[in-house]
Amino acid sequence: MNAADQARNLEWAQAIASVAGLFRSQFPAARANLTPWRDDPLTRAWAEAESVDLSFHFPGWNPRNQCRSVLLQLRLDAAPASGRPRLLGVVVRGLTYESERWRLATVGDWQPSGSHLPDPAVTDKLQGVCRDLFDLFNGAGAGDAAA
Repeated sequence: MNAADQARNLEWAQAIASVAGLFRSQFPAARANLTPWRDDPLTRAWAEAESVDLSFHFPGWNPRNQCRSVLLQLRLDAAPASGRPRLLGVVVRGLTYESERWRLATVGDWQPSGSHLPDPAVTDKLQGVCRDLFDLFNGAGAGDAAA
């Protein structure tokens, strides 16, 4: 579900802004988009209330990233109606106009998979963002337990 649609109260608006800030702290050139999904009946039919999705767009092609955009999907233990639910996992997808190039999920070894993998330094930054997201939602040290 679009992050902008999940920002129903001040706590969630602050959490979503923090997510964007965490990503941009590692990738300062990226521009945040809180509505990566179209608002049409077919897309709404597939919306997941337990997901907060936002994307980041880079100003151009970067061979280290192997993508032009990143879709960041946070999987939660409950829909964020009130309070902040626990973060269960993160899926990060590197995209071009044609397709998904790579995917990194916070299950298993947290390593990217796909046809065109990002540079190892970029992978380290993405893993750091994921650890910081676990800390943000679940408290300090929770990201280490999830790894």
